[in-house]
Amino acid sequence: MPHAKHGLRLDLRTLILVLCALTALVMLCASYFASYRVQRQLLIDHSLEANRVYAAKLAAITETFIGNALQQLSFSAGVQGRQLADAQAMQAETDRVLGQSMAFNSTFVLDADGVLLAISPAPLRHLVGSRMQSPGVQEALRERRRLVSTPYVSAADNLVVALSQPIFDSSGRYLGYVGGSLYLRERNILNSLLGEHFYKDGSYLYVVDRNRRLLYHPDSQRVGTVVTGNTLVDQLATLDSGTRQLINSQGVEMLAGFATVPSAGWGVVAQQPLAQTVTPLSHLVLNVVGTSAPLALVGCLLLWWLAMTIARPLWQLAAGARSMDHAGTAERLHRVRAWYFEAAELKRALLFGLNLLQERIGRLNRDAQTDPLTGLGNRRSMELSLSLLEAERRAFAAIALDIDHFKRVNDNHGHDVGDQVLRKLAELMRRCCREGDLLCRTGGEEFLMLLPGASLEAAAAVAERLRVTVQDTPVEPVGGVTISLGVARWDGEAGGEPAQVLGEADRALYRAKQEGRNRLVVA
Repeated sequence: MPHAKHGLRLDLRTLILVLCALTALVMLCASYFASYRVQRQLLIDHSLEANRVYAAKLAAITETFIGNALQQLSFSAGVQGRQLADAQAMQAETDRVLGQSMAFNSTFVLDADGVLLAISPAPLRHLVGSRMQSPGVQEALRERRRLVSTPYVSAADNLVVALSQPIFDSSGRYLGYVGGSLYLRERNILNSLLGEHFYKDGSYLYVVDRNRRLLYHPDSQRVGTVVTGNTLVDQLATLDSGTRQLINSQGVEMLAGFATVPSAGWGVVAQQPLAQTVTPLSHLVLNVVGTSAPLALVGCLLLWWLAMTIARPLWQLAAGARSMDHAGTAERLHRVRAWYFEAAELKRALLFGLNLLQERIGRLNRDAQTDPLTGLGNRRSMELSLSLLEAERRAFAAIALDIDHFKRVNDNHGHDVGDQVLRKLAELMRRCCREGDLLCRTGGEEFLMLLPGASLEAAAAVAERLRVTVQDTPVEPVGGVTISLGVARWDGEAGGEPAQVLGEADRALYRAKQEGRNRLVVA
């Protein structure tokens, strides 16, 4: 009976042999049958949806870019509003906005009368002092709000879209605006964001404004022209997103997906020629219909189902192996239905390995961040905690301390007793701190306490309590020891680096030692 049970166990080799036999049988007696009309419609629907999703993605990217660009100009407007009387400072800020990113081809500042006060890049500075009369300038001066202009021809004879942010003084008086421009007929960030369509089969995309003017097109000669004879472009200003099967202005039947950029009112259209979509299907269907029989479809479906059923546990286990360091991997592995021998063995091995890996990683993390003598955090733990506090902009107090005359303890009693003193101090630090405070040993007899959210007064109280506790606690055979402490605090929102606060705490500790030791100094 045991031998019989062993013989009934499924293994991968047996399954593959069965699969090959079924494949040969199916290939000998079956052929394919398909419906051209259904497949054609599926391809069209898929192409339309793919174009819509791609257009929506590019519209979202463009919207994000415009928002970020306007935010840059908003910050610059605040800076420029305080230095309109300083031409050199204005020019430096204009250069900074242009140079800090690839967002604009040029940046500039105009006053409330449209006089150009500063501009970058340098070849355009001969225009400084001129009164700008272009439609984009007049639109920004008239609207006095953050704005994405309609395309216009600039004073330098460029086809331009300008982004602008108004400048107001403290009393709300309008002083002018800060702007950045995109040269539509030259290389600009819009070209980089949109680039070419991801297919190479005649598909392409373009961007138009509310007036049907092309802002981006693969054919750069068409940029700036007005699109006519295209029903989608005619209606685009009133639409949000969707798909459309249409004949474009060149008379080609297209499958188009579209979306809008809300802040600018632009329309993004991704489209693909219908003929290119269905031509491969036409050849394939003709060959299949000529050489197949209806049973082929049934046979292939059965073969596919059997292959999927056999391979699914292996796929799921392979996915688990690729994500061993991700949360939830163990739970996903437990859900795998390993219904044959090899898959069951792999599942068991993966779960065992995952548990072992997590256990070792946890132990290594603890060891890497713990001082082996005192059990407190080490410098690595301190730096990690400082990084987290800085990232969260969370205020904290720092207490730097060390043991007074610790060298005498080592010299008079030996290093083993010195280690005992260090461990005793670590124990007293744990008693005097709150849960959630970080205690570190940063050097031989040097320690640091980080108190997240604590005020300077609360930190000083903790430090004083610790000083008194250490002073009143004898450590045999040394007797009494004392500590000196320095306290400082990082606000979190006031700027600066957390490391500066550690320096302040160290300097306060140094003062405490200079003033006689066994005392607390607050920075």
